[in-house]
Amino acid sequence: MFSLLFSIAAFTGQAQKYAYLNSSEIIMMHPDVKAADQKLINFQGELMKKGEGMAKKLEADYNAYVIEANSGTLSQVQMQGMEASLGTQQEAIRQFEVEMKQKVLIKREELYKPILDQIQKAVEDVGAENGYMMIFDTSTGGILHAADSDNILDKVRLKLNL
Repeated sequence: MFSLLFSIAAFTGQAQKYAYLNSSEIIMMHPDVKAADQKLINFQGELMKKGEGMAKKLEADYNAYVIEANSGTLSQVQMQGMEASLGTQQEAIRQFEVEMKQKVLIKREELYKPILDQIQKAVEDVGAENGYMMIFDTSTGGILHAADSDNILDKVRLKLNL
């Protein structure tokens, strides 16, 4: 009985192959990453310009309000109306900042998802072709010892023609 269990354990131990990959390295090697990075930077820049324009308008309107308020030509009702308008502009800027962050996250996902999907498929293909039971990602720090496993970076890179 003991020898049967030992034989089964030895067989399954030999059949299981493990590999590792630093996904950050393969991502940085992918040629589409630089283009995606630049598109994301350009997108953020466009949004920043719009936000800066909103801030400049608020600043100009505030300065105009201060001048008029100090001149004493505004009634209390006019001052309250201008203050409410400034508050509305300020809230619009805050809302724009929140929306901008969301838009950047959505754009990042849109730009990088095809790249990450392509890499994931290449990793899965290499795993299946080479009989790996598991492939660990060392960029996440999930591996403590890798002596009995294979680094598949070159195989995935070849699969992606990099």
